[in-house]
Parts: sequence; structure tokens; C-alpha cells
Amino acid sequence: MFKPTLALLALLAVTGCDQVSQKLGMEDPAKKEARLEPEAKAVGSACRQSGRAIEDCYSIYGWLPKAGIYAGWREMDEYMRENKLETIVPQLPPPEPPGARKKKKPEKTEAAGESEPKAEAAAAAADSEKKAEKR
Repeated sequence: MFKPTLALLALLAVTGCDQVSQKLGMEDPAKKEARLEPEAKAVGSACRQSGRAIEDCYSIYGWLPKAGIYAGWREMDEYMRENKLETIVPQLPPPEPPGARKKKKPEKTEAAGESEPKAEAAAAAADSEKKAEKR
């Protein structure tokens, strides 16, 4: 009586491992890479189209599989060469990798109100020097 119950419990534990591991945030590395592969190809393709170097893509999108990024970059490179397409310059800066955001330290400034007049005075001095050079 004890052995069938033990076998049944073992069978239930084995069949529920995937569900339990997913709930605990533990994902099979092969499944995770397969899930991220299409996104990595799209990112690699976009990097190539925007003229970004493959190494930059690797560092910016470090959480994506490098093989997928390279595959997308290479496919877009072939496509752009065949169709004689130019790169598109990105209008926005690249996104920060996860965990890269740091708290900015407040800048050390002099007494309130003093830094702005000094900056304006420096700009005015630079303008007057330019005008003097033109004369």
C-alpha cells in the first residue's frame, strides 16, 4: 500500500515540475532562448538598419541571445545591400539596459541664484569675443 502511494506522489511531482518552476520564476534556459530568439532577430535587424555596430547591439541588448541578434543583423545587411538601401539615422537614444539606471547625484552648486548669472555672464562674454573677432 505504501509503494503505490509513493509512486503516485512521485508521478504527480514530476508532471507538475514545469508549472511549479514557472511560478517560481525558474525557466528552462532552452525555452527562454527560444522565446527570446524572434525578439533578438528583430533587434539585430533594427540595429543594422539604423547603422549601429553589432558590438553596440550586443552591449545595449545584453539580455537577448547574441546569436539571434547576429542573425537578424546579418539578414538585414544582406537585404539592404541587395536593395541598395541607406541606413536610417535613429532619432532617439538607445534604451538603457535593465538595471543600468542609476540615481543621479545632485550637482554641487553654489548658493542659489549665483550659478545662473555666472553662466549668463560667461555666455555674454563669449558672444562679445565673437563680435570683436568679426570686426
